[in-house]
Amino acid sequence: MRTPFMRDRDRIIHSKAFRRLMHKMQVFVAPEGDHYRTRLTHTLEVTQIARTIARDMALNEDLTEAAALGHDLGHTPFGHSGERVLNSLCSKGFRHNEQSLRVTDVLEKLNLTYEVRDGILNHTNGFPSTREGQVVAAADRIAYINHDIDDAIRAGILKEGDIPKDCTDILGLTHSKRISAMVNAVISHGSDGDIGMDEPYKSATSNLRDFMFEAVYKNPVAKSEDEKVENMLAFLFEYYMKKPETLPGEYYSNIENDGIETVICDYIAGMTDRFALMLFDKLFIPKAWQYK
Repeated sequence: MRTPFMRDRDRIIHSKAFRRLMHKMQVFVAPEGDHYRTRLTHTLEVTQIARTIARDMALNEDLTEAAALGHDLGHTPFGHSGERVLNSLCSKGFRHNEQSLRVTDVLEKLNLTYEVRDGILNHTNGFPSTREGQVVAAADRIAYINHDIDDAIRAGILKEGDIPKDCTDILGLTHSKRISAMVNAVISHGSDGDIGMDEPYKSATSNLRDFMFEAVYKNPVAKSEDEKVENMLAFLFEYYMKKPETLPGEYYSNIENDGIETVICDYIAGMTDRFALMLFDKLFIPKAWQYK
């Protein structure tokens, strides 16, 4: 009843790594409110956008959906702050797209097709070997630019009027209009060759992304907790480097084959934000002082 790509999709949705995405932040650390994006809601928005584009361009919707659902399975707790910490501490480096593939291949053994695995691995560089994978890469950018604007406005870091006029004149003033403009620009670019975006929408999208890096992703208010979580994850990494025998058995048993640094990255990258906080509390805070 199911195509191979439908089976890939189902295996991803039923995986433990996919469920943990609901408790991993997108941009803001421990935001006060229920409406901020998590890594899971980001994934669902990417999937919706990607499948819309794939359907209109007569591409394989099942392949597109599966790659979109799996693209962030290896993301760390605390967003890109966690990724930077592990990348700096691991001698082999750490990149969340590579870890996503390691999750599917090694840690959860999902036995996915080549095409879905390629889309997951290459979504960050925009050069998957299939056009469906390229659609996922484009949808990822469309999703995070727009929902991060939405969350930044909710957090009081941005106001609608702060968004550059040269961008809103082309893309629109509202969340839905900007997404529609970007999606239509991808579709109208055509289905021949690599997936792209028509001008002037391509330049406006790039300019809006640059604006977000300066106004939000590097904003001292939005990133005020980054140093704390980076120090916390560094403490956890060094702790397990010194005491690898305290790792859970399923991770400790992989040290001989994969090396201690890789295994520790596997463990920390798989943590949710709240689990990392609880573990740090348990390992480093005296019981009498622990938060109740």
